[in-house]
Amino acid sequence: QVQLVESGGGLVQPGDSLRLSCAVSGSTLSDSAMGWFRQAPGKERQFVAGASPSGRTTVYEDSVKGRFTISRDNTKTTMSLQMNSLKPEDTAIYYCAARRPQGLAPTRRDWEYDFWGQGTQVTVSS
Repeated sequence: QVQLVESGGGLVQPGDSLRLSCAVSGSTLSDSAMGWFRQAPGKERQFVAGASPSGRTTVYEDSVKGRFTISRDNTKTTMSLQMNSLKPEDTAIYYCAARRPQGLAPTRRDWEYDFWGQGTQVTVSS
């Protein structure tokens, strides 16, 4: 049973940084693309960033390009999202997700992810 557990959320001021982590258990997901999504109150879930199984190919939502960096460790048991220059509009619950282990590419479509974490709250406010 694959489990994803996010951590690292919190309350920060505009311009600050946070690093989110997603711990994988039940499988290394070494053949799974993974991604980060977020959902703000009253809004639909939004793609943030995705990484290929190797971590060498990454994709980002336009509003976070240059500020956020997705990465995966060599053991493929942890995925991270480094968030810099945070803005109030980045406030949301952040979820990590994984596609089934078939070597598929990361995708922006949430329905194509099979495993989800419970989410971690990120609040950016002065």
